Amino acid sequence: MAAKLLSRPNGRPPSATARDVNTVRPGYTPTAMDTTLRFLGANRQVTGSCYLLETAGLRIMIDCGMFQERDFLERNWEPKPVEPARVDWLLLTHAHLDHVGLIPRLVRDGFDGRILATAPTVELTELVLRDSARIQEEDAAFKVKRHAREGRKGPRPVVPLYTSDDVEEALPLLRGTAFRTPVELNGRVSARFLEAGHILGAASIELTVRQNGATRRLVFSGDLGPPHVPIVPEPAVVEEADVVVLESTYGDRDHAPREEARAELAEAILDTLKRGGNLLIPTFAIERAQELLLELGELIASRRVPPIRVFLDSPMAADATEIYLRYPEFMDEETRRVIDSPQLAAMRRLLTVVRTAEESRALNPLRGCIILAGAGMCTGGRIKHHLRQHIGRPESTVLFAGYQAEGTLGRRILDGHSEVRIFGETHVVRARICRIDGMSGHADRGQLVEWLGHLKQRPGTLALTHGAEAASVALGERILDRHGWNSVIPRYEQRVEL
Repeated sequence: MAAKLLSRPNGRPPSATARDVNTVRPGYTPTAMDTTLRFLGANRQVTGSCYLLETAGLRIMIDCGMFQERDFLERNWEPKPVEPARVDWLLLTHAHLDHVGLIPRLVRDGFDGRILATAPTVELTELVLRDSARIQEEDAAFKVKRHAREGRKGPRPVVPLYTSDDVEEALPLLRGTAFRTPVELNGRVSARFLEAGHILGAASIELTVRQNGATRRLVFSGDLGPPHVPIVPEPAVVEEADVVVLESTYGDRDHAPREEARAELAEAILDTLKRGGNLLIPTFAIERAQELLLELGELIASRRVPPIRVFLDSPMAADATEIYLRYPEFMDEETRRVIDSPQLAAMRRLLTVVRTAEESRALNPLRGCIILAGAGMCTGGRIKHHLRQHIGRPESTVLFAGYQAEGTLGRRILDGHSEVRIFGETHVVRARICRIDGMSGHADRGQLVEWLGHLKQRPGTLALTHGAEAASVALGERILDRHGWNSVIPRYEQRVEL
C-alpha cells in the first residue's frame, strides 16, 4: 500500500501550486519504454549531487545540491540544463548542503512540484537552507564592504546565490515520509526511502518503475555510512536493482578502526593542552557535531582526557541537535540508551553553545579549550573567523574529522599549504594540522564493495558518482576485481539511456 505523505513538522499547509501526485506535467510525452538518466552534479568530483530521471511520464530529480569545490562554484550560478518548471518531483537523500543547497534557486527558476524526503530530512533541510541563505547574504555584504575598501570590483555584481525570501518560498513544497514505506508518484512509479546510515534521516532511494508489463528497480545510494557508527541505523541491504548509482567518496581507501580514531582524538586534545593552545575542529553541523560531542563525552567520562571546556560555535549544530532529539525512532538502539548516559551528562557540564557573533568573538583570547565550528570544509561560517585567529599560532591545532573536497579551504590546509587566504588576506600556517579518518560519515572502499555485494545479480547499469575521479576509478577497479562487474563513471551533464 502506498504511504500518505506526512504533514510537515511546522504545520504549514501545502503550497497552493503543488499538484496532485498522479498528474503528469503537460508537454511531456515520452514513449512507454523511454527511461533516461542525466547526471547533473557530483560527477568525477564530490559536491553538487543531482540526477534527473525521465521515465513513465515523469521527470524525477534526485537531490539538488550545491557545488562547494572552488573549481566548480560557477555551476551554482548556471541554470539547470532542464527547465525546472517541467520537473515533477524532487526526491532528497539527505540534508547536507551538497545534496539540498540549490533547492531555493530551483524553485525561484520555476519548480513547483513536490519535494519528498524522510521526516528528519525535511526539518534538517529547512535548517540548512535558512542557514545557507543567511551566510550568503552576510558574505555578500562583507564582500561589498571589502571591495569598496580596496577600491576594486569583482567579476560580477556581488549578490547572494539566493536569499532568505527564496528559501521561504521553497519550504512549503517539502513533504516527509518514513523509511521503507512506498510512495506512489504517478501510479506507475513508486519510491521507497531506505536507511543509508550517514546522518539522521539519510536514505538510499529505491524507485520501482512499472510499464508495458515489466518492472524495473533503480537505486540511488545517496551517501552511505559505514556500519557500526553512533546515532544512525545500519545501512539497509539492497538485494535487487537493475540500475545502481553508487557514491564513491572514499572509493580509493579504507578507514582506520573506530578505536584508533578515538585514540587520535584524545592525543590531539592532550598535545594541544600541553602546548597551551586551542583545538579547532571544523565541524559539519549535522551528524558530525553530534557524534563528536558523544565521543568527547566518552573520553572525559573515562578520564582519557581531563575535563576541558568545549564550545559549540554553531547555532545550526545546536538547532540540529534539538531536531535529533525529536526523532529517536530514526536513531539506533545504542544511541537511544546513551542519550541519558553519564558520558553525555559530563559533556553537558563542560559544553557551552555559542549563539551570537559577539559570543563567538569573545572566544578569541581563550586558551586551553576545544572549539567546534562550521562549516566542515571551511568554506564559510564561523570556523573561518577562528582560523584567522589561530592558523598562525604554533601552539594551536586544527583537527579535520570529515571529508575535505578538492579546492576548499579545508583541503588546502590539510594538503600542507604553507600559506592560505582567509577573508582576502594571506595567513602563514603555523598551527599543527592533523586529521582523523576513522570518524568519516562515509563508507570506505571495502564497505562500499560489501554493500554492493548484497545484490543477487549484476545490475544492468552501475554508475559511480560523488567522488574525485581517482576515487571513482579505484572503486570501479575493486568492484571488477571482487564481483566481476563493470561500472561507468559519468561526466557532468552526461545522459544515459536505460
